[in-house]
Amino acid sequence: MKNSINDSIVQHAQAVSQTLDATIDPWSADNASGGHAAIAQTATDAASSSDPWGGASDAVTNAPDAAHHAVAQANDWLNVAPTQHDQFNILDPFHTTLIPLDRWVTEGIDWLVTNFRPLFQGIRVPVDFVLSGFQHGLESLPAPIAMLIFALIAWQMAGLGMGAATLVSLVIIGAIGAWSQAMVTLALVLTSLFFCVLIGLPLGIWLARSKGAAKIIRPLLDAMQTTPAFVYLVPIVMLFGIGNVPGVVVTIIFALPPIVRLTILGINQVPEDLIEASQSFGASPSQMLFKVQLPLAMPTIMAGINQTLMLALSMVVIASMIAVGGLGQMVLRGIGRLDMGLASVGGAGIVILAIILDRLTQSVGQDSRSKGGHRWFTRGPVGLLTKPFVKKA
Repeated sequence: MKNSINDSIVQHAQAVSQTLDATIDPWSADNASGGHAAIAQTATDAASSSDPWGGASDAVTNAPDAAHHAVAQANDWLNVAPTQHDQFNILDPFHTTLIPLDRWVTEGIDWLVTNFRPLFQGIRVPVDFVLSGFQHGLESLPAPIAMLIFALIAWQMAGLGMGAATLVSLVIIGAIGAWSQAMVTLALVLTSLFFCVLIGLPLGIWLARSKGAAKIIRPLLDAMQTTPAFVYLVPIVMLFGIGNVPGVVVTIIFALPPIVRLTILGINQVPEDLIEASQSFGASPSQMLFKVQLPLAMPTIMAGINQTLMLALSMVVIASMIAVGGLGQMVLRGIGRLDMGLASVGGAGIVILAIILDRLTQSVGQDSRSKGGHRWFTRGPVGLLTKPFVKKA
């Protein structure tokens, strides 16, 4: 009799121990099935003891629910975490974001990409056409012939000394192994300059004549000039992708404001007495623009073209981060590999190109009096060719 009582006590203790083990360690492989069975048995016993008049079938039916409830209570500690409620502090009012500008910009760009992607892809077509023409023309020429052509152009535009300096500079670019990349960069810069002049010059003329439009557009120009160059890259990549064409697009946007501003300035600086004199002689608005205002404003406009060209060259280098080729890509690869030699080659090519283009555009902005009063076809290599015919005339 004592043995049977002891056996029943031992069995009851083992059942209680299994139940506790399953509750404390629900992931134990040994107690997975036994633990749930013990929990179900415990729930059945609890139901029977609390309701002695209930049938056995009710206890069996409610056993799975009781077991699930017991396991859920055991696992609640996993989901318990301290919650922190942000309270407004007058001494630190900007601890949390009050204006979600980042979310607004992201949603706006996503909306543009979703609804206007075909439009932006259509903008690529003319840019790609002009860029392909410049790039094919520059890369198809043999290096000696291209150097000679550029030197003659520099001689014609800025004099014999500038022509010789251009020839020596281009020889240095080829000697350091950056000729092909320099031609790609030059094609990108010339394409950007072409579209900047095509857009900026008419826009500047219109804003010089319309004071109301100038009040609206000038804040946009201010924002375009003060926005960091890297900020332009993200929306351009989302709208146009990566490559040389998106690089030209972002360069056009970045380099456009100077030519617009200086075109407005040049036209507004034309003396009023000359405008009144032309009006008194019956000049039409188009005649006044093309024969009075634009010729007198040309030095200022050329200064704007010079600034646009320099900004385009700098942006083409930054745009190498979106897979734009040329000298900027050499600099980026050199920095990424910690290869200072490669980065120095790209940087030297950029500096030489910048000096050449800067001097050429500055010489175009000078009037004929600063060049000795000679017309363009009477000086330089063109003057040598036309000199016999000019004498006969």
